Amino acid sequence: MKRHQQILAGVLALQIILSLITLWPRAAAMPSAEPVFPDLSAEDVVRLTLTDDAGNSVTLAREGAGWVLPDADGYPANAVAVNEALANILSLDTGALATETRASHAQLRVASDDFLRRIAFETADGATRTLYLGTAPRYTATHFRVEGQDAAYLTSALSTWELSAEARSWVETGYVAIDGAEATEIVLENAQGTFTLVRDADNAWTLADLSAAETIVAGNVSTVVRNATQVMLQAPLGRSPRAEYGMDAPLAVATVTTPAGTHTLEVGALDADGYVVKSSDSDYYVRVAEISVSALVDYAREDFLQAETLPSP
Repeated sequence: MKRHQQILAGVLALQIILSLITLWPRAAAMPSAEPVFPDLSAEDVVRLTLTDDAGNSVTLAREGAGWVLPDADGYPANAVAVNEALANILSLDTGALATETRASHAQLRVASDDFLRRIAFETADGATRTLYLGTAPRYTATHFRVEGQDAAYLTSALSTWELSAEARSWVETGYVAIDGAEATEIVLENAQGTFTLVRDADNAWTLADLSAAETIVAGNVSTVVRNATQVMLQAPLGRSPRAEYGMDAPLAVATVTTPAGTHTLEVGALDADGYVVKSSDSDYYVRVAEISVSALVDYAREDFLQAETLPSP
């Protein structure tokens, strides 16, 4: 009798377990991730415009096999960087839904009037699509939304810092790159006069007209050499000279002589963003940080020399 009861109890337990398995609510199947831009390939995109929340904006346009900045008269862009960014944009999918509520757009910074990045890209057929990038709830995830849709998603393929709206992020920033070791003479002309730097018997830079009683300040000379031979741009401006560039009466002209020839750098007007400069090795005017060329503009002869020490009374 006891064994019969044990068998019945076992059957009952098994029935209960089977009932639980049958009635237990199953997790809703996650929707499969779909491409956000399924009908586009990188070759279809001919123009990209990136805008940030500070009002900065940069446009990149396809030209042949490369990319250029059309607003700077076709200044060459870094095609590798642009193509990589474009590939990441086109890789976006719907795998990580963040919200389907329009009221959440501003909070996530993906609203049409409140965003961290707006990326508008034009295709060869003239159509334009717009994408918004917003907040990053964690380091590897950023909210995004496509214009015209309420749904916003998370992605690890893009981040706002990778999609800068400043031109310098999309070009090679080295504007003047002369090997200082190759330079043999530098002539600097500015409002303080004309100064010629040459190498002495020890291959160190000195003033050509240095007297026996004078001593060079090597650090200041090195600053001028560096300003004349290594210049990083802040923004490309274009090929056309403009009156506001101040090149009719440049503030400084530095002429560097190397075995390969001479290279001239003209320093024009200064504004809140820096100096306008033009190199003889480039067709383009660019803006550079003030500190990049300030020594060329400001230095007088006494800046190259150690101050005379007077004897104690």
